[in-house]
Amino acid sequence: MTLMKTLAGSAAALALTAGAALADPALIYDLGGKFDKSFNEAAFNGATRWAEETGGEFRDIELQSEAQREQALRRFAEAGFNPIITTGFAIAGQVETVAKDYPDVKFVNVDGFLPEVPENVLMINFQEHQGSYLVGMLAAMASETGTVGFVGGMDIPLIRHFGCGYAQGAQAVNPDIEIIANMTGTTPTAWNDPVKGSELTKAQISQGADVIYAAAGGTGVGVLQTAADEEIYSIGVDSNQNYLHPGSVLTSMLKRVDVAVYDAMMAGEDLETGKYMTLGLAENGVGYAVDENNEALITDEMRAAVEEARDAIIDGSLNVVSYYENDSCPAIDF
Repeated sequence: MTLMKTLAGSAAALALTAGAALADPALIYDLGGKFDKSFNEAAFNGATRWAEETGGEFRDIELQSEAQREQALRRFAEAGFNPIITTGFAIAGQVETVAKDYPDVKFVNVDGFLPEVPENVLMINFQEHQGSYLVGMLAAMASETGTVGFVGGMDIPLIRHFGCGYAQGAQAVNPDIEIIANMTGTTPTAWNDPVKGSELTKAQISQGADVIYAAAGGTGVGVLQTAADEEIYSIGVDSNQNYLHPGSVLTSMLKRVDVAVYDAMMAGEDLETGKYMTLGLAENGVGYAVDENNEALITDEMRAAVEEARDAIIDGSLNVVSYYENDSCPAIDF
C-alpha cells in the first residue's frame, strides 16, 4: 500500500513555466492553507518527509480561489511534474477533466469521489468514522457532564461521516450521553473560520458540553483555543494537534494524509492508478494520538477499552455504521 514521493518547496503562486525535473512531484492544497495545523498541513508534512528522506524536490501551491484549481493542475502537468497530488474533495472534478488531457501524467486526489476513476488517477479515501468512533469513546469516558460536542467544518457528507462515527463511539460508552453537533457553514470558507469555531464552542459549553471534537480544518484551531480557555477538553483532527494545548486536547483523531502523500511521492511514476484506495484502522490510515502532551489524560482503563474496540473493528466483530450507507446516522441527527 505504498503511494509516495515528496516536495520541498515553493508555495509561490503559479509561476510554473520554468519547468521541472522529470518525475518531480507536485502538491496542490485545498482551500484553507498549507499551515492549517490539520488536513493540509498533514499533506505538507508527508511531502516534506519524502523530500528529507530522498533528497528529492517537490513543488506545491496554496490556491487562493476555487477558480485556480484547473489552472494549477494544467500548469503543473505542462511543466512535467509527476505525480500531481491534490487534497480535498472539491478538486476531484477538475482532476478528472485534466487527467484525460494528460494521459502520461499520474494524478492523486485525497478525499474526493468520482463515479469512474480515470486510468491515470488514484483516489484515496479514509475510514474516518472508525477513528472517530475511538475518540468518541474517549470523549464519553472523559466527560463529567454527560454532554459532548462536535464542531464540523463545511456541512458535507464527509464531515457528517466523522460526526457519525464519533456519536456511535460516545454512545457505546454511555447510551444516555447527549451529543451536540454544529457545522460551521455551507461554503469552503467554513474550513478557515476560527472565530466561528470559537463561537460554536462557547455555545456548546453553555449547553453543558465538556469535551468537543473539531473536524473543521483551520476552523478547529478556534475550537481548541476556546476549549483551553474555558478549561474543558477538545479533540483535534487529521494531524496530531495535542501539542497545541497540552493538557487540554484530550486526543486527536489521526487521519494519515501525510502517509498517503508520502507513499504517492515515493511510488512516483510507478504509482498504481485507475482505482480507489481506502485506508482505515486495519491499514493504520486512521487512529488516535497519545503522546507526552495528553498521556496523563488517558487512563489505562480508557486505553484498554479503546484498544479492544479497535481490534474488534479490524476483525469485523464491531461494525461502525458509515454515514455514506444511507446518508444518515443511527446515533445523531445533523
